[in-house]
Amino acid sequence: MKRLVVLTGAGISVESGFKTFRGSDGLWEEHRVEDVASIEGWERDPELVIDFYNMLRKKLKDAKPNEAHKILAELENSFEVYVITQNVDDLHERGGSTNIIHLHGELTKVRSVRNDYLIKDIGYGEISYGEKGEDGAQLRPHIVWFGEAVPMIETAARTVREADIFAVIGSSLVVYPAAGLVSYMRPGTPAFLIDPNEIDMRLPSNFTVIKDTAANGTRKMRDILAEKLGESVRI
Repeated sequence: MKRLVVLTGAGISVESGFKTFRGSDGLWEEHRVEDVASIEGWERDPELVIDFYNMLRKKLKDAKPNEAHKILAELENSFEVYVITQNVDDLHERGGSTNIIHLHGELTKVRSVRNDYLIKDIGYGEISYGEKGEDGAQLRPHIVWFGEAVPMIETAARTVREADIFAVIGSSLVVYPAAGLVSYMRPGTPAFLIDPNEIDMRLPSNFTVIKDTAANGTRKMRDILAEKLGESVRI
């Protein structure tokens, strides 16, 4: 079974009604990104940050996986699929995908400020300032903020290096280190880029660019794979 590795970004969640990152105005849900998605913002006003992610969990509870999420899950019938996502939502899980690497953390989890490995799944619930983990330290969102290391980046790089087919869906490829994962593909690996916007990156010639929404583009990619690989792709 060929290995299909997919890097997803904010664009795949937008069609589910869940905005996962800042807009062109530099704001994320009417907040400055520096205030709610940086270690400096946390240190400056942890109550604001906690309230912000509590609000996001409420919104995520009402969001539904879209066709792009579901197609990636269905492709597990024909490929060994690994999803590397820059998103903090759980829409890939709810869409049915089983091998998911979260680069920037998970919204439905919190962790101790003292111990990065003391992680608690709270689903779509809330935490409050002053609420502590088992080690007696304040709980914080299990999110990788600007100014913090990305613990899963090496795992993601190894996964991309082992890909037989690679795809980027809904990512502008401007946020590093995630954008640098493209460079880990083996030379000549068939690759797809799905995004309705122009990407400000010089892509290798092995990329097929599908300028469309995540749902439409993922459907087109599936059809291309089915045409090239014949009956080995079940659609």
